[in-house]
Amino acid sequence: MLARIQVPAQAKRGEIITIRIAIQHPMETGYRPDHFGRRIPRNVIHTLVVRFAGAEVFRADMGSGVSANPFLQFHVRAEAGGEFTFDWVDDTGAKGSERATLNVV
Repeated sequence: MLARIQVPAQAKRGEIITIRIAIQHPMETGYRPDHFGRRIPRNVIHTLVVRFAGAEVFRADMGSGVSANPFLQFHVRAEAGGEFTFDWVDDTGAKGSERATLNVV
């Protein structure tokens, strides 16, 4: 699974920054039929966890009401530089992971 992440390259200490992530995923609800009338099995990203320097800073528990290629945005206060890790899991057990670095000046 591919993801696009937007994290500022640098921030001032104490500044509130915006983090954005868009994940390429079909987010199948389990209700849509294929070309033969059979239901396409449910497959949604159910968990996204974001950590900064090892500490969890954001968690999203998603369901079938989330559209394909989900886009999420949240805010954090930049106190120190470090690395964000983004980890997600879908219903089939497929996992995705991305990293981004933040420099604080």
